[in-house]
This record gives sequence, C-alpha cells and structure tokens, in this order.
Amino acid sequence: MSTLAEIQNFKGKYPKQLWYLFFSEMWERFCFYGMRGMLAVFIVSQLKMDEGTANLQYGAIQAFVYAFTFIGGLFADKILGFRKSLFWGGLLMIAGSLILSLGIDIHQSLESNHFWFFLGTSFTIIGTGFFKPNISTMVGSLYHENDSRRDAGFSLFYAGINVGALLGGYACIAIANSYSWNLAFGLAAVVMTISLVTFIFTQRSLGPIGLSPLNEGKGNKIAELAVYIGSLVLIPVIMIMVAKTEYTDYFMYTIGPAALVYILFELRKYSKAEVNKLIAALVFIFFSIVFWGIYEQSGGSLALFAHENLHNTIMGIQFDPNGINNSANALFVIIFAPILGLIWVWMSKRNLEPNTLIKFGLGFIFLAGGFFVFYQTKFFADANGVTSLEVFTLAYFVITFGELCLSPIGLSIMTKLSPQPLQGMMMGMWFLASAYGQYVAGIIGAGMSDPNPKASLMEKLISYTNGYEQLAIYSVICGLILIAISPMVRKLMGDVK
Repeated sequence: MSTLAEIQNFKGKYPKQLWYLFFSEMWERFCFYGMRGMLAVFIVSQLKMDEGTANLQYGAIQAFVYAFTFIGGLFADKILGFRKSLFWGGLLMIAGSLILSLGIDIHQSLESNHFWFFLGTSFTIIGTGFFKPNISTMVGSLYHENDSRRDAGFSLFYAGINVGALLGGYACIAIANSYSWNLAFGLAAVVMTISLVTFIFTQRSLGPIGLSPLNEGKGNKIAELAVYIGSLVLIPVIMIMVAKTEYTDYFMYTIGPAALVYILFELRKYSKAEVNKLIAALVFIFFSIVFWGIYEQSGGSLALFAHENLHNTIMGIQFDPNGINNSANALFVIIFAPILGLIWVWMSKRNLEPNTLIKFGLGFIFLAGGFFVFYQTKFFADANGVTSLEVFTLAYFVITFGELCLSPIGLSIMTKLSPQPLQGMMMGMWFLASAYGQYVAGIIGAGMSDPNPKASLMEKLISYTNGYEQLAIYSVICGLILIAISPMVRKLMGDVK
C-alpha cells in the first residue's frame, strides 16, 4: 500500500488515483443528474401536482440531498472514514433507484405512487449524503497543502462529474419520455452499481486516504453499526418531511444555525490564523447559497419551461428539450473545464492568476449573462408561446463559465482553508450551502410560475422570463460585491492562494 507522501509526490499534472475517483464519481453523477432531471417533470406529469408545487417539491428534495452531505461528512470525519461512508451511501442510492423503478406504476392510484416516490427519493437523499462530500475530500487529500496543481485536479474531477451529468441527464429523461419512467429509474440503479464496483476495485491505490479514524475495537464497530441503523431509521422521517414542504422549512431554519453553532464550538481548538481561514470559508459558503439559488432553476423552473415552451430542434436536428436543459451545461463543462484548469496553472506560474474571490465574482457575472439570455428567449417566441431551443442552449453556454469559476474552485478552497480534522465537515458545509441554494431555488421557481393552472403557454413564458431578468440583475450585484471585498477576505485566507 502506498504511503500518503508517495501519493502526493506524483509526477505530472494529475495523480493516477484522481482517474479512479473520476470514474466512480462519473457514474454516481449519471445516477444523480438523471434522477434530478426527471424530478419536476415527473411530479407534474405523473404525480399531477401544479407547477408551483412542483418547484417547491423539487427544492425540498434537493435541499435534503445536499443537507445530508453535511451530516455524511460529519460521520465520515468522526466514525466511518470516507471509504466506508462512500460505500454505504452508494448502496442506499441503488436501493432508492430500484424502489422508484419497481414501485411506480401509472396504473396504480396517485396515493400509491406518491408513497413509492417519496420512499425511493428518501433512500437516495440519505445515500447521496454519505457518498458525495467524501469522494471530493479524498480528491483534496491527493495533494500537498500548497500544491498549485490542486485547482487543475479539481477542474478535471469536475469534468468527470459532468461526463456523468451529460450521459445521465440526457439519457434518463429521453428514456422516460420515449419508453417508461420505470426503465429510466432502473438505469440509474445500474450505473450506480457500476460506480460502486469501480471504487471497490481501485480503492487500494489510495493508501491511507479515506480510512476510518477509529481503530478496529468492539466499541468502535458498534458505533459504525449505529450509524448504519440510524440512517435507515431516518428514512420514514425524511419521507414525511419531503412530502410536506412546510416541514422542509422548519428543517432549513434549524440545520444551518445548528451547523454554525457547531463550527463555533470547534473554533476554540484552533489558532487565530486557522480561525481566520474558516471565517473566509464561511464567506465563500454564504455567496455560494445565492449562486446556487439562481443557478438551480435548471432542475425546477427551467425544466418546466423546457417541457412546454421550447421547440425541439437545433439547426434542424431534433432533440428532447428537457434532455438539452439537463445536459447542455454538462457538455460545455466537459469541453472547457480541462482547458480552464490548465489556464489557471499557466497563469499561476506567471503570477497572473486571479484570487479565488475574483473567480467567484466572475462566476456571478457569467451567471447574470446566462440568465439575461434566458430572458431574451421571450423575443424569439411564436404566437403560441413556444421559443427557440438554440437561444436557450446559448444561455447554458454562458452560464457554464460562471459555474467553472465557482464550483470546482469552491471544492478546492474548502480543502485548503479547513484544518485536517474538519475537512469532511467543511466539505459537508459547502454542500449544506448548496442545500440552502436548492431550497431557495424552489421558492424562487414557485414565485416565478404563473399561479393560474389554466395559464396559456405565452402567459407562462412571460412569467418565467421576467423572473429570469430579475435573477440576472441580482447576479450582477453579487458579483460586484465579491470583487469589491476580495482584498479583505484575501487577508483572512493568510497563506492560502
């Protein structure tokens, strides 16, 4: 087994272990984004909820998915270790996808389908919480603390995420529309199994990375077993809280403040320099909530917009509009993430690379540009309220650069700013911020939807696109604020670049 020093002293731009984690994450993201892309449309078309409720329901489910990454990161830090946490999460995700595939039946009553839907999504929520933050943390462990190649590594890893998002995002919704929802959910279970098998056969190359912090004593085994049993006991609770979105409100009002209190409690153990770095990390986390609240319209309001208000051709070639909505961004990330990662390395060697706050600010500026293009689709609509898929896709092209300035760099900066004993928890905190972003996204999407259930397509188009114009304005404001405060936050970061 390789030592940590041997792993971190790799030659070239990327360590070989990054590729193994790349493929495990790629297939897991196929499952995740395939499921994510189906949610809002499935809720409206199969569970017969209105669009406002579907947006809130989407936000609630996604909020719990990301909120549980904080809890999963905490248990990985203290009890399971990253590897066992990842494996357990993968098993739960497979179970959730199978429940959705085998339990849903369009010939059953709505009540029955609602039960199986919320049961399957509850398994997936908890499973993702154990899987997602821990594989990202292991990527950070492949690098020395100040290795300038780290951002490039996370950018490549982020490209792997988007290969899965591209394949799953288009395939699952296309299969659901052309064949059946059951087959689409079943496909998600198959690819999640591939992800888990990939990790099992490559984990030995990770050396000591991701092992449990506890020894093999009997008491510690009981602690591990308690985590497994406790996560299963939570499933009925999650079912109730996700089904009733007002319970999601109570949860979100509680989990964030509780997490901050816990971090403040942990701060007593660290030096002033380490505390300053954690404060800087919290600034990144706060602005990421705003970013994801706007960006994640893609799974809610934009999915419903694509379902009804878009033509189905790009340059004369037919596409599934929802498939494009769910995968275009991923395609652009695959193309440009490695290139941008290498550009950061090139600029770093010449002392030209912008600091992380500036990158975050640029991320908001590009996000604003993308949503302004979404707003512009109203001017390309026909008399029926159906508009251009080409212009819609162009908006995702612009947004991609905003995402690449923020998300992969955000994963990297959490590992840089966090003390080693808190890395899993702070990575979970990063994803908890995404939970709040998803939660806010659902509320925003519901607010933009036309409350009239008999609204025409043109009325829906105007309602959504006017909302996208407002989101563009808010994004510009946040970007300028980030750029303005960058010198102050840069001092808090100390020696972290």
